[in-house]
Parts: sequence; structure tokens; C-alpha cells
Amino acid sequence: QVQLRESGGDSVQTGGSLRLSCAISGILVKDFCVGWVRQAPGKEREVVANIDRNDMMMYPDSVKGRFAISRDNTKNNLYLQMNRLTVGDTALYYCAATVNRRCYTLAAEDFSSWGQGTQVTVDS
Repeated sequence: QVQLRESGGDSVQTGGSLRLSCAISGILVKDFCVGWVRQAPGKEREVVANIDRNDMMMYPDSVKGRFAISRDNTKNNLYLQMNRLTVGDTALYYCAATVNRRCYTLAAEDFSSWGQGTQVTVDS
């Protein structure tokens, strides 16, 4: 059974930075497409970053250049470094995993296992 547990969410000022962490069990983070998905109230889920077994990373334009996904294979952890945060980044952030070895799209529907989420709030 795949389990994902996020941490690191907080309230920050516009322009600030946060680093989210995700502890993963049940799969090896280095072998599958894993990523981060966010959902703001009243909005659809948005994949903000993913990474696959070939170290290919994908980002939507909304976060490109500001967010960076990484993983620690020895700890089986996934991370999301978020810089130059804006009010528009306020959302519940989920760590998620697919059953695929490669990431092909930035579709939230690709992910089959989800964590409980960690709240990121950016104040103006």
C-alpha cells in the first residue's frame, strides 16, 4: 500500500519561500512518476511539478522558474522548493504518485495515490 505524508506547509508573506517535504512508503520514489498537486478553494486541482525515473521534470507555466521538485532516494522522500511565492500560490498542496515509470502529462488524473495535503497560505 502506497502511503504519502506531506509536511512543511505554512503561512508566508508574498515573495517568501517554503520547502515542502513528502515521506513516501510502499514504492520507491526513484522508480515512478511522482509529483505535487495543489487545489485552491473553488478551483480545479493543478499539478505544479512532477518527476520520473529518468529525472525528467515537468512544470506548468504558472510556477516555472519559481518551483523546483527534487527527491532523496536514500530517504525515499520528495520535496518541493517554492520561491517568490504569490497570493495565487495559496492552496492545499498534495504529494501524489502514479503507477507509471514515466511522467507524460501534467494531469492530476494520472495520480492514483495521494497524501492528506499540507496548507500553504501566502499573505499580501
